[in-house]
Amino acid sequence: MKTTCTICDASTGSEEYQFTLNVLNEQLTVQELICTRVSQEVLNYNLKQPTHYRGLVQPSDAEQTLNGFRLRSRRQLDQDEECNKALKAFQENQFLLLLDNRQLTELDEEITIKPGSLVTFLKLIPLVGG
Repeated sequence: MKTTCTICDASTGSEEYQFTLNVLNEQLTVQELICTRVSQEVLNYNLKQPTHYRGLVQPSDAEQTLNGFRLRSRRQLDQDEECNKALKAFQENQFLLLLDNRQLTELDEEITIKPGSLVTFLKLIPLVGG
């Protein structure tokens, strides 16, 4: 059954960014959740071609700015490529994923999205120095 949830992007030292995500099924895997999110971001970007891409992962040939990622030249993003980057980032612990304050750790973990669920993508900042 189709439902919606709130996505919250957070990282230490920056403001949170929230938006609504539509999911086709309440029951899905963590991998499907990540790919659904990335697919919606890529679709929205490709349709509108704004100056900045606000997404989970940084596209190739883009620089990070306060408003997201600025591509050097406007172009269509590849949904599969961006999804694979996001899945790799999850596996490499570049972000934590929380569903209603419960950490999700495995891509094949089955989860249930309920109306009003809060999914937090907490981007981790690597430490600099020793």
